Amino acid sequence: MATEIRVPTLGESVTEATIGKWFKKVGDAIATDEPLVELETDKVTVEVPAASAGTLSEIAVKEGETVEVGALLGMISAGDGAKAAAPAKASTPEPKQDAVSQASAPTAASTVKQAAAETAKIAGDAGPIEARTMPPAPAAAKLLAESNLAVDQVSGSGKRGQVLKGDVLDAIARGAPSQPAETPKAPAPVAARAPSSADDASREERVRMTKLRQTIARRLKEAQSTAAMLTTFNEVDMSAVMALRTKYKDVFEKKHGVKLGFMGFFTKAVTHALKEIPSVNAEIDGTDIIFKNYAHIGVAVGTEKGLVVPVVRDADQMSIAEIEKDIGRLGIAARDGKLSVADMQGGTFTISNGGVYGSLMSTPILNAPQSGILGMHKIQERPVVVGGQIVIRPMMYLALSYDHRIVDGKEAVTFLVRVKESLEDPERLVLDL
Repeated sequence: MATEIRVPTLGESVTEATIGKWFKKVGDAIATDEPLVELETDKVTVEVPAASAGTLSEIAVKEGETVEVGALLGMISAGDGAKAAAPAKASTPEPKQDAVSQASAPTAASTVKQAAAETAKIAGDAGPIEARTMPPAPAAAKLLAESNLAVDQVSGSGKRGQVLKGDVLDAIARGAPSQPAETPKAPAPVAARAPSSADDASREERVRMTKLRQTIARRLKEAQSTAAMLTTFNEVDMSAVMALRTKYKDVFEKKHGVKLGFMGFFTKAVTHALKEIPSVNAEIDGTDIIFKNYAHIGVAVGTEKGLVVPVVRDADQMSIAEIEKDIGRLGIAARDGKLSVADMQGGTFTISNGGVYGSLMSTPILNAPQSGILGMHKIQERPVVVGGQIVIRPMMYLALSYDHRIVDGKEAVTFLVRVKESLEDPERLVLDL
């Protein structure tokens, strides 16, 4: 008896994934719950486990190809029968195999093309579908039609520029024009890469960008292109926080089972400042501003596959100990590639700690559609003037990048000053002042 391997549900608004890596090859023995294949989405990387034991008898989709939720990935055969079947399949001439598969049923590509054609007709685009880079995915085509958007109004992040459902949702969130009368501008042509010399080409390596890296690149560029981004700076004397941490870190870890770091203090200071300056905790939706009466704080984490931003939900209602525990859990999940889609969604403000890598100062890029991101940096002893005397203090530069469309300069500076005040007098955090 054969068991199908299919793409699982990947979370809200995630309809497609890219095959990152097959851990098994045809003919390999498989144990129940053993990871079979890695799927890369625009938010997380997930592993698909085996539903039953047996032998991998078929791989239906190769590495690097894009699949939709529910698509067939491969087959597991019970017992050793698949091992004999695998060579027989491999001996079949490839052109014949393609001909049989094409004749047996409509391909996924034809379904996508048909959906795209319907979308083009609704949107009033009379040009040939073949003229585009690649037709939109079926789910994206449906959403385009429902939103009165033309495919040319949305930047595709899929393979060969394919428009995915997430791309359409991003465009709607940014307030993309939805009236048929508004004609979109043609996208600017992408400059072709100049060829390397023969000597240099032999020493270069071309590696396909992961789905996650493509999404990171697209979203960061869109943030720069869409938001009126500005950065303001300040510095904070970390003496008080460091002294408090040194005094209580052992007792804290013994009681709560987690180390007392700096992120708990920074997150708490940010939530206090957000209550006073709500525009930094808001986002633009078309011609409206949505103010968030809650604080879901994204914490940027660097992994081998790129930057991810898991979210500490309702951080404004948590103690420093609770924040540290949740950040620790999310950090481990990020490094192990086990973050869920729910862990990555809903952030209202982001904190990025470049200081762990030695960064002294930077201008962080907004995590759209959020209107603010705080950059932490390296703690470095510097001479400062205190009470008319030059003293050496552990100082850290803080950088707040914000969307000037929502946040005024006065509000941005006030927000950063409030964060500074809370950190230089951490008792304020405990007393909720």
